[in-house]
Order: sequence, then C-alpha cells, then structure tokens
Amino acid sequence: MQTRLHRPPAVPLVAIDPHTSVWSKADRLTDDWPRHWTGSKMALYGVLRVDGVAYRFMGGPEWLALAAEQTGLRVGATRTHYAFRCGPVELAVIFTTPLLPDDLDLLSRPVTYLTLRARALDARVHRVSAYLDMTGEWAVNLPHERVVWALHDADGVVAASFRSELQRVLPEAGDHRRIEWGTAFLAAATGAAHAIIGDIDQCRDVFAREGRLTAEALRAPPRKVDYTSDPVAAMLLPLDVEGNGTAVRTVLVAYDDEWSVEHMRVRLRPWWRRHEGAAPLPMLAQALREAEAVLTRCDAFDAGLEARATGVGGPGYADLLALTWRQAVAAHKLAAGADGQPLFFSKENFSNGCIATVDVAYPSAPLFLLHNPALLRAMLDPVFAYCASPDWPHPFPAHDLGTYPLANGQTYRDFQLKRGPDENIVETQMPVEEAGNMLVLAAALARAEGHAGYAERHWVLLRQWADYLVQTGFDPGAQLCTDDFSGVLGHNVNLSAKAIMGLGGLAMLAAMLGRDEEARRYRAAAEGFAQGWLARAREGGATRLAFDQPGTWSLKYNLVWDRLLGLSLFPEVEMRREQASYRARTEPFGVPLDGRGTLTKPEWMLWAACLAEDRPLFEDFVQRILRYANETPNRVPFSDLYFTDSGRKMGFQARSVVGGLHVGLLAHAWCSGSSSGRPAKS
Repeated sequence: MQTRLHRPPAVPLVAIDPHTSVWSKADRLTDDWPRHWTGSKMALYGVLRVDGVAYRFMGGPEWLALAAEQTGLRVGATRTHYAFRCGPVELAVIFTTPLLPDDLDLLSRPVTYLTLRARALDARVHRVSAYLDMTGEWAVNLPHERVVWALHDADGVVAASFRSELQRVLPEAGDHRRIEWGTAFLAAATGAAHAIIGDIDQCRDVFAREGRLTAEALRAPPRKVDYTSDPVAAMLLPLDVEGNGTAVRTVLVAYDDEWSVEHMRVRLRPWWRRHEGAAPLPMLAQALREAEAVLTRCDAFDAGLEARATGVGGPGYADLLALTWRQAVAAHKLAAGADGQPLFFSKENFSNGCIATVDVAYPSAPLFLLHNPALLRAMLDPVFAYCASPDWPHPFPAHDLGTYPLANGQTYRDFQLKRGPDENIVETQMPVEEAGNMLVLAAALARAEGHAGYAERHWVLLRQWADYLVQTGFDPGAQLCTDDFSGVLGHNVNLSAKAIMGLGGLAMLAAMLGRDEEARRYRAAAEGFAQGWLARAREGGATRLAFDQPGTWSLKYNLVWDRLLGLSLFPEVEMRREQASYRARTEPFGVPLDGRGTLTKPEWMLWAACLAEDRPLFEDFVQRILRYANETPNRVPFSDLYFTDSGRKMGFQARSVVGGLHVGLLAHAWCSGSSSGRPAKS
C-alpha cells in the first residue's frame, strides 16, 4: 500500500514570490500563526461567528481560545483546502495562488484568492459572519519597523493596505529577508465585505464578542508592527446560511512590490506592471472579475497534474508534485527586462540568497521544460547576457548574478574580491559544473521547443564553454560541484559525467543547426570521455565517487540526460547496473548522495531512478521521500537536503530546485514509445 502525504512539513498559503511566501508550519491552521518561509510571523487571523459563538479558524490562541475543529486538509498544486467544523456549520477555507505556467500575466499577478465557504449541517437558518485580518508584518523586513495604512474603495474594490514607513526600495541583498517597500492589501469586492484599519486588541475582541468591526483605540500612524497597539487591516464578511444552504465569499491577499529586482544597476518592474499606468487597484479589480474563471482553471490544472503524475509514479508521486509546485515557482520573480522581455529570477532560499543561480536553474529545469520552456529561457537570458559582457572575464559561465534582489554581478565565494582572469579561482568557483549545466540546459531547451534557434543565438559562448570542458572536464581538478555543501573534491566522477552530458548536448545542438563538423568533433570528444569514464569509474557493482578513490560510490544523477536527450553515450545495461547498486544502499528516508554520509537531495534521487526505465525503483524512492515529508521534525517548506537515516534537514528550505522532482513526468513525456528508453522523435 502506497504512502500518501498526510502531514506536510509546511502548507503553502500565500506563495507568490520570494518576498510574499507565507506558510502554515503546523498540523492545524489554528496551532500557529502563518509564517514567511524564513520563519518570521506574517499573521493572518480568521474567526467565524455562528449564532453568536466565535470560532477561531486561523492564527494562534492569544485572542480567542475556542478553535474550530479542523476536519480536513488537502494540498493541490495551486490550491490548499482546509475544512473545519464550527458547531452547526462546516467551513471550507481555500487558498489559491494561480501560478499557471502557460499564462505569464496571471502567474506574475501578486494575488492569492482566499475563499470562505460556509455550509449549514442541518435544516436551520444560521447567522454567520467571518472576520479576517492582516498585520503590518506583511509590509516590513523586521518587526520593529513602522507602517502607515490606507483604506480604498474604487474600481469595485474595497481594500485595506499597509506600507512600510520608509519605503527603502531594493535597499540591500540578503537571504533571511522580507520586504520593506511596496504595499500589502487585503481586498474584496465592494458590497461583499466591510474593511477597516483598527487596533489589534479592539478589533479582534469586539468581533468575537459582538460580531462587529471597530476602529476604537487605533493610534495615529506610523506605528511599529510589534507594539502593544498594533494596527490590523480587518474585514467582516457576511455568510448567513439557510437550512442546508451554502454561502461563499472571496478575499484577495496581495502585495504590490512596485519594483522587483535590480538587474545590472537597472530597476525592473514586476511583469504584470510592465505597461505604463499599471496600478494595484485596477489589478485587484481584474483579479476579482476573473475570480470564477481563474479558480476553475486552477482546479483543472491541479486535477490534470494529479492524473499525469499518478499515471507515471502512483498517487504518492502526485502528492509530492502538488506539495512542491507553489514552492518551486514562487521561489522566482518574473520581471520585465529593460527590453520588455520576461526575465525569471530564482532566489537560493536558505542557502546563500544568490539570484539567478545556474546550478539552481539546472535541477529545477524539468518542471519548466514540461510546462513552459519560455520560463527556462527567461532564466537563462540574464546569464548569457552577463557572461557575454566585459564584467565576466572567465572561459566558463558564472555561478550567479548576485544576491537577491540585486542581480548586478556574481557574488559567489571569492569573486567579490574582484580577482583577475589570470588568477586561479577554480577551487572557489564551479567551472565544470556551470559549463556543463549551461550546455545541458541549452540542449534540453532545444529538445523541448523542437529547434535550436535559442542555442544558435548564443553559439559563441556555448562553443567556448564546450572547449573548456574538452580541456578540463573529463578528470576535473579540485573544485566544487552543485553539491557544494560537501566541499571541494578532485577527480569527481559525477562532475565528469556532467561534462560528458554537456559535450554530448552541444554535439546534438550542432547537428540540429547543420554544423556537421562541429557536431562530429564534440560528439567524438563526448564518446571518448564516456569510454574512459566507464573504464576508470566502474568498481564492483557501482561507480566511484572520485576516480582516485577506490571503494567509494555516489549517485550519478547527471547521467539522466543521456536518456532524456537521446545521446546514447552510455549503454543502457550500465545504467541499470548503476541503479541496482542504489537499491542496496537505501535507508528509511531515501538513498544518500554518496558513501561519505547520509545526506541526500530528493530531486537527485528521482533523477537517479530515471537513468533507465525502472518504475519499481522510482516508486520506492518516491515513497521514501514522502515518508520524509510526513515524518521530518523540521516544520518548514520542503527541504531539499536532509539525512536519510533521521529525516532531519540541513539548511535548505523553500527552494526552487524541487522542480526537479518532475523528472519522472519529463522522462515519460520524452522517452515513451521507445523500447531503449531513448527519447521518441519530435
């Protein structure tokens, strides 16, 4: 019997982008306050009043002890469904963030729909009203900062909003940060709700006691958000129900950041704001007008993804992809480039805060290759531009473009010391890693789009990086790979595999472009490396961690591209032999990355399970990852670095690399219909 997701480590509530990313990190929505992915409180508070009795359905117990009974929780890709019992009334609380990959305007719209549906459980009429509030914590980086506020009633929208007093726009870079510019909104359709700004104690207590809103005791702005007289943006929504009847109200939780990213010293607007005159109230009005259609589309998307994932890896695989969808997409910001093109910037959450990291785009790529390759192009465009500029003097690609939200040039390791091109920086960079990544991603993009036009535009750089791999990639010197938490390693066999995949990918691209001589040259290099790799790496039933370290092993997840791209550089029998060695090394929560310890990364586990078609192995790994999700003691958005023996995480959380879990769907889409497991022809 398959394990299903029954206790997520954290539940996505309002997951829009790296700054507006709020989760429930508890078993019940009433056990704790909603929190930013970093752990900082970003409070939403909810109370349902039924026939004069107040039940708290969201937020901690400080203001109201009586909690609604949570009777259900279901996490879909774009929607989170909670169910509560409030005496004679059932309450559904649904958070929907429409991160639909085929609609960039909708994906970039900074709105989460919060739907409340009350249903009478008997034949009686019930007087029902709901109270929702948002604190100023949503608009500041640190809780001692001060906010100002406003009420709005225009364009068919009633809203209450908070802004940080100082409005320090894109002030500095960092990992453990929230936002301190722009405006947070709690909004609804005019006539569907009453909105005020009120004192936190008076608002919450008076509604619970009397069922009304009050602005009593509200002190003048600006106010600190952690002070005894916190202001709240509060809404009252009527939800009276007839016998066995239902009433529904929808509220918007939104954040207009106005400016999203600084790219090469130029401030960029969020994608939805790219046109002159775009403003938040019309945006909120449009979101409300389209609510029914958007929610229907989200339901259809979630159901479609669930069906596809179940067919490939069982219902547990569907649960895993649903849990991580909003995390993967919301760890990016979609901005409008200086030339009007979409640019999709990732943030390395709880890692080092880097922006546009190449070896973060690489593991996340399966999600975007499947659902919209244009988003992968939007990730790669800034990297190609930077590496083609005089600011990047090295023969291999950059690791990143800075630290979020400032994409002004690489900051990884010692590059900030401004070392020159003749100095040895190999040990503090990832030269083979990033060269292989960019070549593989360019090849995968061509496979997804059916042509190599994108690669042709960047051919000079791609060929330069391939030549670098020809010189250095087969037996890499001491350097980091994407698993940099493991430290510098020389003669890394898996890194060598990545170089081989990169060279094979460039040969594929050259053939697609009719560059026959280059295709033959790089193909010959890749084939020669592959033969040497097998001769030096094989040992017993596995392949070594490093060429010069007998008795070692590691997951060779990079080799999955041999199958996905149809490169045929390695015999399938070798891939099956490699997979068989992993079966003997599994632990309760998965298979470790290598023999040095019990750390693993779940996306690499599934990539390794896809080296050849092996559904039992794939489903076994899915089950172990789900066991981690259900049992880990770390209540944070899904961590992609944890111990396979204990289920404890190490560092990483809320990162976009979980998009790599879609590799099973990608392999099914690209490799079905071919007995060899190689991609079917486009």
